[in-house]
Amino acid sequence: MTKKYTILFVLATFFILSLAQTAQASSLGTTILKIGSAGADVVQLQTELNYLGYNVGSIDGYFGVKTQSEVVAFQTAKCLSVDGKVGSITANTLNSSYSAKLHTDKANAIIATAEKYIGVPYKWGGESTTGFDCSGFVQYVFTKNGVTLPRVSLDQSTVGTSVNFSSLQAGDLIFFSMENNGTVDHVGIYIGNGQFINASSSLGVTIYPIGPYWESVEFSARRVF
Repeated sequence: MTKKYTILFVLATFFILSLAQTAQASSLGTTILKIGSAGADVVQLQTELNYLGYNVGSIDGYFGVKTQSEVVAFQTAKCLSVDGKVGSITANTLNSSYSAKLHTDKANAIIATAEKYIGVPYKWGGESTTGFDCSGFVQYVFTKNGVTLPRVSLDQSTVGTSVNFSSLQAGDLIFFSMENNGTVDHVGIYIGNGQFINASSSLGVTIYPIGPYWESVEFSARRVF
């Protein structure tokens, strides 16, 4: 290897290692953030605080007095040790609060979209506002909210993570075996309060309570976002 290529190789190796270190450091909670900290971690911190309603102002990637005061406010609200620094406990609490709010807001948006189409008639194979079948309706609503799903209910029932019926959250998908033969053939969107919205063959897009009948044909539930 010539001297020229040796230098290039060393420089390339250094660059790759630098990128790896930067990627590792970008995960909120791997380092303590405090006054004077700067970089991608602080950008994420400020993004999460702002989204949760703690106003740090512009997201500039610098941990200044304003960011510190909002960290203190968050720690106080969550009954954490109040020191104005973001260590692992504060970071984990921030991350979980941020994720929970993202999920809730996404679920609310999905349900709001679904409810716009109440009364649209049922249509076998339908996947538009002129008529929906059950899985076409679910796919349409989720696509409108940036979540890609397969077309048919059986395939939709393999996406995401399994959820116990006792742990359902708004936005989860509920799958039914209408023939009670262990095969998924119907799907609806859980909207909370023991209710789900679906494209029913008898009523079109409508909301049902999960009463004894639907409980008798419940098959599985999935969380897909």
